[in-house]
Amino acid sequence: MDMFDLQGKNAVVTGAARGIGKATADLFAAHGATVARLDLEPADGVTRVDVADESAVNAAFAKIGRVDILVNNAGVAVRKSSLEITREEWDKVLAVNLSGLFLCSRAAARPMKRHGGGAIVNLASIMGFSGGLFPNPAYQASKGAVVNLTRALALEFAADGIRVNAVAPTFVRTDLTVPVFSNPEVLKKVMEHTPLGRLPEVEDIAQAILFLAGPAARCITGVTLPVDSGYLAR
Repeated sequence: MDMFDLQGKNAVVTGAARGIGKATADLFAAHGATVARLDLEPADGVTRVDVADESAVNAAFAKIGRVDILVNNAGVAVRKSSLEITREEWDKVLAVNLSGLFLCSRAAARPMKRHGGGAIVNLASIMGFSGGLFPNPAYQASKGAVVNLTRALALEFAADGIRVNAVAPTFVRTDLTVPVFSNPEVLKKVMEHTPLGRLPEVEDIAQAILFLAGPAARCITGVTLPVDSGYLAR
């Protein structure tokens, strides 16, 4: 049996227009899944949905119908210190990274429950386990909440055969990390906290998500898997 086979599975990936979301959606499709790609940004094959808009989320999931796998990847960051970030910026980060994840999870869990179970994989972050290297309080708070919400939903949904896990990446080259990768001094500091000496690519994160979403992880729920090149081992 191919433990990574997704033939016959219907998957939903949020934030699928680019980066980790696109890599995950592409990988799922390569393993046989039918993938609904959701994102606020327009792109080929993507349905435009604001995950922080409950009515838009519910309408999108109603149209999709059966859901076997959900990947909550949509996220934003405002890299400002606690004394600089505005209330509006704080609210936006929490609305997308936490409330949006909750709304999509709830919308997916309903059809999963009717069809005998499923798998939800959330995108957390190493910032959900540490204070980080740079001031980014809204993002760090939201991802810490994702880690614990993953546990809470895993316990709530377990009786319905729904597994809920998360992946916690380190710095990965995406639109959110342009300020890191474009600044040699900042990147140097990141690498000083990267024991393996290399940072993961989006495909590395997608492979971890595939593992948690598929039958290979059928007895795993409530965990957050770091893909961090050793960052959290210190």
